[in-house]
This record gives sequence, C-alpha cells and structure tokens, in this order.
Amino acid sequence: MRNLFFLLLILPLTSCGKNDLNWLILSPNNIEGLTNLKFLLSGLTTTIYISIISIIISMIIGFTVAIPSLAKSKSLTYLNIGYVEIVRAIPLLVLILWIYYGLPIMTGISFSPFVSGIIALSISESAFQAEIFRAGINSIKKAQWEAGSSLGLNFFRKLRLVILPQAIKNILPAIGNQFVYVLKMSSLVSIIGIGDLTRKANELVVTTYRPLEIYTFLILEYLILILIVSYYVRKLEKKLNRG
Repeated sequence: MRNLFFLLLILPLTSCGKNDLNWLILSPNNIEGLTNLKFLLSGLTTTIYISIISIIISMIIGFTVAIPSLAKSKSLTYLNIGYVEIVRAIPLLVLILWIYYGLPIMTGISFSPFVSGIIALSISESAFQAEIFRAGINSIKKAQWEAGSSLGLNFFRKLRLVILPQAIKNILPAIGNQFVYVLKMSSLVSIIGIGDLTRKANELVVTTYRPLEIYTFLILEYLILILIVSYYVRKLEKKLNRG
C-alpha cells in the first residue's frame, strides 16, 4: 500500500518531459514561487471556515430531523424519511447553483456566495447527519429509556441526559468521516466564486498555464488537511472510549 501511494505521488512528475515541468513557480526560494504559494494557501482559511460552519449547522438540522423518527407516529416517521430521501437525491453541485442563482429568481431572496455555499453544504449534509443520529440513538438499548422513565424524566430530558451521552460514542466516527467528506465536497463551492483552495488554484492556472504543478499542490493541500483532521478525530474517539 505504501509503495502504491508513492507511485501515485510521483506518477504526474515522471509522465512529462523535463521541458514540460516548471516547479519553480511554486518554489519558496524565488519571489514568483513564494507569491504563488501564498496565493494558493490564502484559500485555506475559507475552506476550513466553510467546512466547520457547514458541519455544525448540518448536525443541528440532522439531529432535529432525526427526532421524528423516534416517535411512534407513522406520519412523523414518514416526514423524516421523506426529508432524507429527497435531500440525498439532489446533487450537491446542483443545489449550490440553485440556491445561488435560482433562489433569488424564485423568491427575491439572495445570498452572498459564502452564505449560499454554507446553506447548500449544510442542507446536503444534514440528510446524512440525520441518519447518523437516528442509527446512533436507536443503537441504545430500550432499558436505558426505561431507566430514564423510572427517574421521572420526560422524553427530551431522557434524550439529553441518558441517551445522547452514550450515543455520541457510537456516532463520533461517522461524524468524523462526514467532516472529511464535507472538507472534500467544499471544493464545489468554488463554482460560485468563493475563494477557497480550489478557486485559488483555478485562478492561478489561468494566469500561469501550469495545471499539473498547481493541481498537484492542490491535492497535497487537501491530503494534508484531511490527514490532520482524521488524526484528531481518532484521538478524540480514543479519549471518549477511555472515558
């Protein structure tokens, strides 16, 4: 597996002749390269912000959507199923374009590219978060609900004090995986002009005509970012398991 990783990493570098490569445009040892690196990295903050905000909002929406699935009412259960199935069926790119371009025409309400990207990512991700919360809560044994009832707790206090503290340990790995997914999918918001990592790379390609070097660096940016996030998610998961 390690050999395969290195092979994939050096393949773009060996597939072209020396005259076709110009890695100096990304070298910190010259003014042009340093300027280009700073320009590419300037999109990092935007990518992180939009991903964190989107995952938090999607968790709130997802948890709210998951609550009806716990009820005995079939109509509430169908409401949960309908939302999840409809949202999951809409491609994220289409949703981004519709919110940014279509929603103002339909309702007269318009948002900035940044806000539109967050709304689209949050809505799209909320369907997956709803299923994660539903599965995590349902994994807790009925005896725990009954124990809460014996203490005189109402539904929401049982959920908050008894069920969620146990369920969070089960759903944390899935939430971590979804955060990585949101980080990757946030690259799609560049289509509406948000200055994230992908947008910065696209703009630099237009001015330098060096797609191989720049997009290779873009891959490394996302790779390092996602590896760091995955490391801390696993670390937090182990800490919760020990607790």
